Amino acid sequence: MLFALERLGVAAEVTDDATKIGQADKVIFPGVGEASSAMNYLKERKLDEVIKSLKQPVLGVCLGMQLLCTRSEENNTKCLGIIPVNVKRFNDPGLKIPQVGWNTIYDLKSGLFAEVVKNSYIYNVHSYYAENSEYTIAKCNYGIEYAAAIRKDNFYGVQFHTEKSAEAGEKILKNFLAL
Repeated sequence: MLFALERLGVAAEVTDDATKIGQADKVIFPGVGEASSAMNYLKERKLDEVIKSLKQPVLGVCLGMQLLCTRSEENNTKCLGIIPVNVKRFNDPGLKIPQVGWNTIYDLKSGLFAEVVKNSYIYNVHSYYAENSEYTIAKCNYGIEYAAAIRKDNFYGVQFHTEKSAEAGEKILKNFLAL
């Protein structure tokens, strides 16, 4: 993610310092790994409360998006509960899990997707997905239609990796930075 932001001319810092996070103009909440371990890390550092209190634009990416939700089936994890959506595991025996590779996004409903063409390709690596809901601002299909992106108030989440999603990902990052 840092390299993607550098390509856009943005100086960013990776930190778990609550003060720096609270003072940032924008917060990108990336995620790699497993939900319960990530939540334990956040709770140990009291970052769960810091994240919930943020008023600036926040973008959760991949696991970062899932952690914004209520609960994940991944190790039955209670997440941050910022966006009232559940995260489920793909369970179609005909699907390769995790979903790794390119897919398309559609039903784009937010300024986050300004100038992003419907059915643009985005890059995914995930075994879990957020259910479609009133908070869904983009959709994807992988055996089931699911929320490729969600939003509530100043919190945005994208299931896919913007930093690996070529032109569409770059445009989405630019749009987020312009919020």
